[in-house]
Amino acid sequence: MSRRLLPLFAVALSAVAASAFTFGRGGWAVITVEDLPEHLVAGKPVELSFLVRQHGVTLMSGLRPTVFAKSGKTEVHVSANPGKKSGGYSATLAVPTTGDWTITIASGFLNNNLTLAPVAAIGANAAAPRVIAAADRGKQLFIAKGCTTCHVHGAVEGSGRVNAGPELTPKRYQAEYLAKLLDDPSIAKTPGQMNTMPKLELKATEVAAIAAFINADRQVSAKQ
Repeated sequence: MSRRLLPLFAVALSAVAASAFTFGRGGWAVITVEDLPEHLVAGKPVELSFLVRQHGVTLMSGLRPTVFAKSGKTEVHVSANPGKKSGGYSATLAVPTTGDWTITIASGFLNNNLTLAPVAAIGANAAAPRVIAAADRGKQLFIAKGCTTCHVHGAVEGSGRVNAGPELTPKRYQAEYLAKLLDDPSIAKTPGQMNTMPKLELKATEVAAIAAFINADRQVSAKQ
């Protein structure tokens, strides 16, 4: 092989290796935040714990995630450490100023990142922000729990990155059924189903908020 062709061969080999890595492990993952803070306090550390699941199902250990926070021109980034759970990670984040902060979790697995809805940071002596409507909180959780990776929803820009779940924009469910489904997705399994929604261990308040968002605060009586 001529010397002139060696650089091109090296580039091609690198591309093949990268493709093999992506194909071997699967190119997408879902990030699920465990306890989404309703607000931050400037200068006060908060622990942000999350899970990373390959294809939304298999918990992934051994990654090196990073958490980024940005408000205006101010940026903060911290590394996440392995958590107590398999596939779990935790980062201690402290934002320096008040204002709205956009937090992005970079999983460390290819380009699988999660950007949360903006969260407000208040001063140390300030009163806590008013409690937002259940559907608005549900939208925040819909993003934070990773639902936007697999489901398209017209109210969330960029949702449905992977074609793995039904579009939810037009969906309305009977309230009791939807609550049970969010608590235990296995009740909707069908024979031969390829895509399985994981059990996210949602709290009752999280289930209620996400259900309010999906149903747009409207309830239907027909069983699904």
